[in-house]
Amino acid sequence: MPKNLAGDLWGGLAAMLVALPSAIAFGVTIYAPLGGAQAAQGALAGILGAMALGLLAAALGGAPRLISAPCAPAAAVLAAFAIEMLRQGHDVAGVALLLVLLGLLAGLLQIAFGLLRLGRLIGYMPYPVVSGYLTGVGLIIIGSQVPKLLGAAPDASLWQALAAPGLWNWQSLLIGAVTAVAMLSAPRLIRIVPAAILGLLAGALTYFALAGAGAVPATAAANPLVIGPLGGVGGGDASFMEALAGRWQAVGALDPATLELLIFPALTLAGLLSIDTLKTCLVLDALTRSRHDSNRELIAQGVANLGSALVGGMPGAGTMGATLVNLSSGAASRLSGVFEGAFALAAFLLLGGLIAWLPVGALAAILIVIGARMIDRQSFHFLKSRATFLDFAVIAAVVLVALTVGLIAASGVGILLAILLFVREQIGGAVVRRRLLGNQSFSKRVRTQAEMQILAARGDCAAICELQGSLFFGTTNQLYTALEADLKTRRYLILDLRRVQTVDVTAAHMLEQIEDMLAERGGCLIFSQVPHRLPTGRDIRQYLDEVGLLRPGGGAKVFDELDQAQEWVEDQIIAAAALELAAESALALGELELFRGRKAETLAALEQHMEQRSFKAGERIFARGDTGDELFLIRRGAVRILLPIDATLTHHLGTFGRGAFFGEMAFLDGEPRSADAVAFSDVELYVLSRRTFDAFAEEHKRAALALMEGIASVLASRLRYTNAELRALEA
Repeated sequence: MPKNLAGDLWGGLAAMLVALPSAIAFGVTIYAPLGGAQAAQGALAGILGAMALGLLAAALGGAPRLISAPCAPAAAVLAAFAIEMLRQGHDVAGVALLLVLLGLLAGLLQIAFGLLRLGRLIGYMPYPVVSGYLTGVGLIIIGSQVPKLLGAAPDASLWQALAAPGLWNWQSLLIGAVTAVAMLSAPRLIRIVPAAILGLLAGALTYFALAGAGAVPATAAANPLVIGPLGGVGGGDASFMEALAGRWQAVGALDPATLELLIFPALTLAGLLSIDTLKTCLVLDALTRSRHDSNRELIAQGVANLGSALVGGMPGAGTMGATLVNLSSGAASRLSGVFEGAFALAAFLLLGGLIAWLPVGALAAILIVIGARMIDRQSFHFLKSRATFLDFAVIAAVVLVALTVGLIAASGVGILLAILLFVREQIGGAVVRRRLLGNQSFSKRVRTQAEMQILAARGDCAAICELQGSLFFGTTNQLYTALEADLKTRRYLILDLRRVQTVDVTAAHMLEQIEDMLAERGGCLIFSQVPHRLPTGRDIRQYLDEVGLLRPGGGAKVFDELDQAQEWVEDQIIAAAALELAAESALALGELELFRGRKAETLAALEQHMEQRSFKAGERIFARGDTGDELFLIRRGAVRILLPIDATLTHHLGTFGRGAFFGEMAFLDGEPRSADAVAFSDVELYVLSRRTFDAFAEEHKRAALALMEGIASVLASRLRYTNAELRALEA
């Protein structure tokens, strides 16, 4: 036996009591414009829709405890379609057939949506669009029901009904008012019975009281104030099944031009029903801390609407009210939805005769209350702030288009406006997050005092710009404006792309123009930290290569790290100043920065205490944790200091070039090595151990003291440059 069967049973019963009155009202709304006994057929279509949707959608769906039933968007679209078809001259039987076919086609489209895995697109529906859409549907429902509440002629529009108070039916108004008051006050008095049931019961009792007083007819036949007899249930000339069979037999007589009329309304209906369902699923997920399968749910809804159309029911979607009642009544599985459909069928079979006596004014009042509750009043708070005023404008535009053109057009307009607001927001944000010059920020390569003096004096020929956000047609002009001054005065431009989210072809073309402008002046455009994999799956480096920006032989360069890009630029600046670099001849001891100006005999004595070692590029000089007390002085080549993070990752601490020294920490304190030292190129070194240095110091105290002062001076200089760089980064 399934777990929590009782909870699912009571949940299904409560959900049916909520969904059925609305389903009947929606069905009457759709079929009432057809005149005659069609209102009764509409009530029956609503009941059959609740039954078919409850049974099929719950059994096949991807969101347990979701209740599917006829809904307001379906009523709004189908009622407008029926009125339009009548205006175009179609007969009543033909319009009734087209309504069934419209539901059938909408179901097929929903199945296609699910198979194409379009369910996840609901997450991209902006809130102002959803708010405006719901408000628009609510106003459309209210506008269609006010004439029925006033007892106006069946073909009267809202404005025609309001403009002729002399034709209002006070009995219908009284019944509707009692229904609305009972529905609104019921939750304060009793919570066990759904408000719609109590409202409908109050309206029916009011009608019978008026009938007892002789104020309204006491018969259901030919009575405009009630639904009237259901064919095959409460009496009538022909049974509902015979009418339905006749409709299907007429399918063969439809011409292609008539069928073409269904395409756009079917897309509209399928889209709205899918949005309504998945929106309810998102709320259900939040309440139950679960995750629904949106694509499976779309397929299930499509099959359910297909089945509803085949038996003559109206289409629908996952509904919020019935779902919340089902959940609060203890439902725990999809069985609750199946029970809801079964209870709807039982209600139809047992109470079908009583449905004929349901007052039209009571049903209209129920729908007006439902429509009023769909209006998003919270959106008016957006008017209080300038920051959210444009969001309210989107909502207002969606509502206006929904009322004047249609719901799908309204959704399209809303999404377009939301996209424009997003583009506006992106344009308003700064694309350049940080800008530094080459004499404000330096690479991790440890350089000699002379080299640092060159970089401090000439480093402003390079600019480093950290970009952020989206580089697309909307921000291209802003980016060019931000870089324009540097393009006129700098030789090297480094663009750090690590925070860039996307690049489009317009931005790529502008970057290509920047590359050409720098190349004409003998400069270079450099990219660093180009994202290989964004959350969208795009590889920006590959994209820039595909659009030709990183073409072979081009002027742009790419480095994996910003430090590597800075180091390359610094090398170019130093080379332009004609300084000897790592690839030149090995330095003699007296040419090293630490020993310049020392006496030749002192240097000769010190060199006798030193070793000379050489390493090939890639060879490890020492590793983290090694014991040793040597100080290494670089005669030729470059050495990188790396901090191991795990078995595969290392952090680059710095690069030491020709004339620099490293290993001073272990030389000074005798502790194990704290990082790895690896030859970046072929390296020649002087190696001075602390033991041999101490022996040298015994004989040359002043030279030894000068060496220690030199080491301290270089370390202090490195710290000062680091402090200056940190201040520039914080600026």
